Amino acid sequence: MQQQSADSSAVHQREIATVLATLPYEANELAQLREAVAPAEFIHCSSKDEEGIAAALQVADVALIQGDLDDRFIQAPNLKWVHCDHSGLTRSAKPEVFERGMIVTGAAGRSAAALAQHAFYFALALTYDARRLMEMQDAHIWRGIPGYDKKLGLAGKTLGIVGFGQTGAEMATLGKAFQMKVVAYNRSVVAAPMNVDLMLSSETGDSLDVLVEQADVIMLATQLTDVTYHMFSGPQFAKMKPTALIINMARGLVIDETALVDALRSGEIAGAGLDVFSKEPLQEDSPLWDLPNVLITPHMTPGLPDKRQRSINMILDNIGRYRSGQKMLNALTQRDVFTPKA
Repeated sequence: MQQQSADSSAVHQREIATVLATLPYEANELAQLREAVAPAEFIHCSSKDEEGIAAALQVADVALIQGDLDDRFIQAPNLKWVHCDHSGLTRSAKPEVFERGMIVTGAAGRSAAALAQHAFYFALALTYDARRLMEMQDAHIWRGIPGYDKKLGLAGKTLGIVGFGQTGAEMATLGKAFQMKVVAYNRSVVAAPMNVDLMLSSETGDSLDVLVEQADVIMLATQLTDVTYHMFSGPQFAKMKPTALIINMARGLVIDETALVDALRSGEIAGAGLDVFSKEPLQEDSPLWDLPNVLITPHMTPGLPDKRQRSINMILDNIGRYRSGQKMLNALTQRDVFTPKA
C-alpha cells in the first residue's frame, strides 16, 4: 500500500488513555512507544495471549498490533485507532471499519528500498537470462545460448510503474539509474518528480493502456482493492509488447494468474517475476513453477538494517498526528475496501 494521508475532517485534540500493543519488539523499542504515549496506560501482550488481549480491548482506545484486524478489534467498545505493523492492509480494509469510523494505519514504505531492489533483481535476471546462464555454467558450456548477442540491457527501455507510493518512487529512482524512461500510473494525482517522464492518474481519467503499451518492464507496486483486483488480465497482456516483462511486488490478485500463464505460454509476453500469488504458499501443482520464463520468490524480501526503527518512527509520527487531530500517515480510506472474491 502506498504511503498517504487519509481524509479527515477532525481538527480537535484527541486523547490517548490506554494503549494495547502486541508488537514483538525488544524492551528498548517498546520503551520508545511507551514514552511517546505517556501518560497513557501501556499494556503489552503477546499476540498469542488471547485472554490478555481480550481484557485489554475492553478499555483500550489505541492498539498497535502485528497482524490484521479481526472481529475482536472491530467490536472493541472504545477502540478508535489501530496500527497494523505491516504494509499490505487488504485484510483489514473491511466496510465495518469505516462504518465505525475507526482509523487504521499501516507500515507501508518501511521496506520500499528493498522491495524496489527486489523488483530489479527480477528485471535484471530475466533480461540477462540468468536461469540459462547458470545452466551453462553448471554444464561448463561457453556461450551456449543462441542469440544471446542480440539481447538488449535495460538502458533506453521504458519502465512502467503501477502504484506510486514509496516503493513505486524507489523503483523510479532505480529506473533512472539504469537510464530507463519512466512512466508511472497512480490512483491519486501525484506531481511527477524529476525521475518520472510521464505521470498518469486514474483520478484524472488517464488510461492504464498508455503505460501498458509503452513499457518494456512493468512493475506492480499498487495495493489490492476492489478496483485493482485482476487489474492485469487477458486484455492488458494482449496490449503489452511481446518482449515485455511483468513484475509483481504488490499482491497476487492484482494479476489474473490464469491469463498470465496463457500469455507466458503463448509468447504474448516475454516473462514474469513474481513475489506474490493469488494463493500462498503457491500450490505445488501451479503451472507457474515450471514455466521457463518465470522467476519466483516466496513473498520474502531481504530487509533493511533499520527496518524495525522505520516502523517505530512511523508509529511515533502518527501518535503526534493522532493527538493533534491531523491526517494520519498510511491510513485506510473507503477507496481501499477489498471484498474477498470467491
